[in-house]
Amino acid sequence: MDHTYILWLAVILLATKALGLLTEKAHQPQVVGALLAGVILGPSCFNVMEATDFITQTAQIGVLMLMFLAGLDTDVQQLRRTGAKSLLIAVLGVVVPLVFCGGAYLLFCHETMDFTGVMRGLYVGTVFAATSVSITVETLTEMGRLNTQVGATILGAALIDDVVGIVILSVIDSVSTSSSGSVLGTILLIVLFFVFTLVVGLLMIRLFRRVTRHHAHSRRLAVWALAFCFLMAWCAEDVFGVADITGAYFAGLILCNLSQGRKFIAKKMAVASYIFFAPVFFASVGLRTDLHLINGDILLLTVILLLGALLSKLVGCGGAARLCGMGRRDALSVSIGMMSRGEVGLMVAQKGMACGMIDESVFPAVILVVVVSCLVTPVLLKISMSKPTPGTTPTIEPEAAAT
Repeated sequence: MDHTYILWLAVILLATKALGLLTEKAHQPQVVGALLAGVILGPSCFNVMEATDFITQTAQIGVLMLMFLAGLDTDVQQLRRTGAKSLLIAVLGVVVPLVFCGGAYLLFCHETMDFTGVMRGLYVGTVFAATSVSITVETLTEMGRLNTQVGATILGAALIDDVVGIVILSVIDSVSTSSSGSVLGTILLIVLFFVFTLVVGLLMIRLFRRVTRHHAHSRRLAVWALAFCFLMAWCAEDVFGVADITGAYFAGLILCNLSQGRKFIAKKMAVASYIFFAPVFFASVGLRTDLHLINGDILLLTVILLLGALLSKLVGCGGAARLCGMGRRDALSVSIGMMSRGEVGLMVAQKGMACGMIDESVFPAVILVVVVSCLVTPVLLKISMSKPTPGTTPTIEPEAAAT
């Protein structure tokens, strides 16, 4: 048996952590360092490693665990507190980037306006519809602005943004992989999936609440939760034809309603995910990114998508914030706080490449836009909130802010 894969796993873990620490010292997210590790090890630089089937499958487990954690970390109470304001900001913050970036891709790449071409454009747009709130949270915490009206609005909108984005991904992913003649059947399967999720959710939350009465801090709780995540992912992909990451996300969304045991499950999942599976996933994205494919046209596409990704959040989220009565500076801060794309965007991009909806030559441009959005968001947010207009960002009580 060839044991080389063990060596490469060690190299991946060491490289992603080392570069992650370097980017963290530069006040940038560690995910950027993990991506750079894959780029350096892959065809873009030294070409000493490739995304083998083992690495790809291990990375897929990492994707499912990350999406499960995203759902598990959803604060339902925060969603209720922020209400209609965050809902409007989130919806426009998803729809506008979907149209902007998807349309920019269609126009630039001269895709035919048939079923397949439109689906490709929508898939690219979906990558930039998501928001990575973790980077914004770190920036707001560092500035002491997390417990402000702006901070609470950003957090609430980002939580709803994830849910809306995942629903849209489910629809586009299912429809794009079906023929134009079976679209109605595909939509029916999507509806059945959400009905199935609702029924299973009602049953499983009762079951897990009963278990947590006596085993709220037992390892068996975390094991059963992870098994539930994988079962939901399998059902979504193989039974209903919906993206497996959607099933994993909704498994976490169901269990986020646990009053006891939720934090314990999240803690155990985070250890397994961030120590092993997540680094392999981020490195695998870098390994699949070949910067040698970037020519003048792809570089121009990167700039166009980057402008579309940033401006669409400015128009969508900022415009919605203004409609909700927020001041110009606060609305600007909210839109900037929603600009960062991170883990979800990377997962959608990799899913799109795997199913043939994102071309191999376009993939590096998409990854570059995600990375740059992560880098510029903290800088722009600090500038926009450096001189707040008096009275526009009243501090709210800590218990009313998201954790």
